[in-house]
Amino acid sequence: MNRCDWCKGDDLYIKYHDEEWGVPVHDDRKHFEFLMLESMQAGLSWITILRKRENFRKAFDDFDYEKISTYDENKIQELLNNEGIIRYRRKIEATINNANRFMEIQKEYGSFDKYIWGFSDNEVIMNNYDNISEVPPKSDLSDRVSKDLKKKGFKFVGSVTIYAHLQAIGVINDHINSCFKK
Repeated sequence: MNRCDWCKGDDLYIKYHDEEWGVPVHDDRKHFEFLMLESMQAGLSWITILRKRENFRKAFDDFDYEKISTYDENKIQELLNNEGIIRYRRKIEATINNANRFMEIQKEYGSFDKYIWGFSDNEVIMNNYDNISEVPPKSDLSDRVSKDLKKKGFKFVGSVTIYAHLQAIGVINDHINSCFKK
């Protein structure tokens, strides 16, 4: 079975590739989970985040953005002492901030799903690459989404992070042409 080159050699990567990456997401809780994990990943490898994903799930109340939006300094300190997650204060504070901004988008658009998929007119963008090295780190679309999220007050949502997010949630399909998921 042919897969994208980036996931070979690690069972966790293979499972993520086969079952999640590029599968269209239409659930706001899942959108927040991916957005939070992508923001935490900034400057790190994705496999590091995948290996800590269950720890993040436990530490951040199963990615419940309503609960996360209420985290106070005591909870931040608890998270900073949790060796199972990324313990970077600015990313933790950004997660709390982003939970609040996420709910604002839900109020304005009816759901985060409607907001994010609206950038592609509710269509999956099917890219055509033969090799993972051809896949760009960002695009005009990720630039637009990143700029809009920043305007709405989100943190740690640069264009590269947002491109990875759009891939993860299936807005952009960057499976290489020989991959069975294409």
